[in-house]
Amino acid sequence: MVDSLVVKSGQIKMSTSTKVFNVISYVFVAFMALVCILPFIMMISGSVTSEHAIRFSGYKILPKEFTWEAYSLIFKNPITIFRAYGVSFYITIIGTILGLFLITMTSYVISRKDFKYRNAFSFFFYFTTLFNGGMVCTYIFYIQYLHLKDSLWALILPGMFNVFYLLIMRSFVSAIPVALIESAKIDGAGEFRIFFRIILPLLKSGLATIGLFLALGYWNDWYNAMLYINSDKKYPLQYMLYNMLQQTQALAKIASQAGISVQNLPSNSLKMAMAVVATGPIILLYPFVQKYFVKGITIGSVKG
Repeated sequence: MVDSLVVKSGQIKMSTSTKVFNVISYVFVAFMALVCILPFIMMISGSVTSEHAIRFSGYKILPKEFTWEAYSLIFKNPITIFRAYGVSFYITIIGTILGLFLITMTSYVISRKDFKYRNAFSFFFYFTTLFNGGMVCTYIFYIQYLHLKDSLWALILPGMFNVFYLLIMRSFVSAIPVALIESAKIDGAGEFRIFFRIILPLLKSGLATIGLFLALGYWNDWYNAMLYINSDKKYPLQYMLYNMLQQTQALAKIASQAGISVQNLPSNSLKMAMAVVATGPIILLYPFVQKYFVKGITIGSVKG
């Protein structure tokens, strides 16, 4: 057996097989990264390509006929767009913070072995992943009993608690040594002090992971806005863009039935521009949580 590392003149030198393996690995990873980023590049390119070029030449990496027509249509009324951005940011920030607090505290409670009813509560949470009341009952509950029609809380409450995220967070909490909690109790710390001063600082990876999942869920949600929101001033960005796309497609259909040419009406390019407008903030957010997110999703892969 040939060692992959050869010691020569006090220095560690890689063997030929190791160098070949590294080269192949780098090439493969670079190729996969290119495969992942190419669709996003084509999306940006399609958003600044004329509708005529897309219809006859398809999507290209570089725009064939450059135009800002799709973005001009989206930002025709910039106040509406920025208001929708504000609503999306509001529900995303508030919902993520409240959801993290609720999920983290619940996972901490059901992970404590000295909690008498933790198995019963765990079964209750798990049961809801198999059976639920359905959309009609949920709608009646939010409208008739909580009176959340046309309220931003109707966009925040449905996404605050997710049992799948709870199970993930519980695995983070279970990794914290019980001795830390016991020693804090001996020193006279209460439950809330233990939770805020000991548990939360040790859950940075879990908070970043679950927080990113919650934020993505809130940011991409448009369905709840369609069900509960009536005022256009409370539309989040995704639902506002969805309405704009529906109106454009309806206009194109009516014009086509009337025999009017709609070749220059942005439809495909509008979809790409909407995707760019909607995904931009999340792409800017991801680098700040990437370190904790990668660490969080690999929890449990190494057992010591």
